[in-house]
Amino acid sequence: MDFARALELVGGHLDGEGVRWAVCGGLGLAAYGQVRTTFDADLVADGDAADRVIAFMERAGFETLYRSRGFSNHLHPDPGLGRIDFVWVYGTTRERLFDAARTLAGPGGRPIRAPRPEHLAAMKVAAMASDPARTFQDLADIRFLIDLPGIDREEIRGYFARHGLEARFDELEASR
Repeated sequence: MDFARALELVGGHLDGEGVRWAVCGGLGLAAYGQVRTTFDADLVADGDAADRVIAFMERAGFETLYRSRGFSNHLHPDPGLGRIDFVWVYGTTRERLFDAARTLAGPGGRPIRAPRPEHLAAMKVAAMASDPARTFQDLADIRFLIDLPGIDREEIRGYFARHGLEARFDELEASR
């Protein structure tokens, strides 16, 4: 997948439409310096624009593989554009996430927006809670985020607690 090309197409459209968005998942981690293999582009975007954005994705040749209120997955037949997954956020979560997002260097040197590391960790914890098979990779990603300078560890602990996963947070802390 050509991440710079995919972000230019999709991100350019979102910017042009005034839709708030940021990278998350593997690209979000990469923006903070954790480079790991990822095969798709994960974006978090304003859920109030989901219908318009999904319509654009389909006009651009992406097939919608799955859609719910909180997520959608899109695959393009051109491997260079690959798969793009959206996390749709609403209300207070949306406002907190985008108000605190940071502009960092992205693929191809393009400036991109990324959530605060604490918010990336919150997304990882929620993913782990909904799909325990993700636990090993997500804990490794969260460990990287927790070790970044200036991180609010108690905020991250709160995200684990919200999903009943305090023991996992304690394991991370004990292994440091």
